[in-house]
Amino acid sequence: MNKIEQNTSERYSRQIIFEKIGAENQKRINDAGVTILGVGALGTVIANNLGRAGVGRIRLVDRDYAELSNLPRQILFNEEDVEARNPKAVAACNHLAKINSGISIEPVVVNVDSSNIEDLIKDADVVLDGSDNMELRFLMNEACHKLKIPWVHGGVIGATGNCMTIIPGEGPCFRCFMPEIPLPGTYPTTSTDGILNMAPAIIASLESAEAIKIITGSPDINRRLFILDFWNNTAEYLDLPKDPDCPVCGKGQYEMLKHYG
Repeated sequence: MNKIEQNTSERYSRQIIFEKIGAENQKRINDAGVTILGVGALGTVIANNLGRAGVGRIRLVDRDYAELSNLPRQILFNEEDVEARNPKAVAACNHLAKINSGISIEPVVVNVDSSNIEDLIKDADVVLDGSDNMELRFLMNEACHKLKIPWVHGGVIGATGNCMTIIPGEGPCFRCFMPEIPLPGTYPTTSTDGILNMAPAIIASLESAEAIKIITGSPDINRRLFILDFWNNTAEYLDLPKDPDCPVCGKGQYEMLKHYG
């Protein structure tokens, strides 16, 4: 065993001895690449989890800059990032590089739209939803379906969160259970309804676990919509049907890819 192999084995030793991972699946993790769209409350936790797990290539995409109101829940930023007005993707990359120097982390400071999303995700094994933007989720759904890339949706408002894994060609897509894009100002956001800072960490961890399952080829991927209310201590799974008339997975129509941006 050479030094690189020894360091890898030691770093991920506790993960490797977990029966669902093992050395072979750890290598799959180390060889995998993901794109995280949105590097905020969800995205920073996802990046932290997957970076520490050893995902070999992580692309962090966000157009925004670190702000003071981010610090209660966005774990890869600090006060220095806020004072320097560092882009979120760059700040997260800098912090994550100090945690795991053995992986490749690419920050991309850009507004994601129909002109660039396919290039941002085309080489990813999994795409992860770290956004707080409903339009971007519809766009993500279309691009992933077109390119046949699995993606994991996650969202949090207040103390309620949800998570769902979407595999193109298998089961419903995001558009199946949300047929229409909400009009601006009609959908709650953290700015209107606030957020409990523990909630996105839990949803993002669920997203991260689903990504690891996809990368390792696990049969235990969650195909249902999982909804958690962290304040009232409730959890439920919803079995959502695939809509045969869905514009995206039913008819292959990509409206957002044509118009969003």
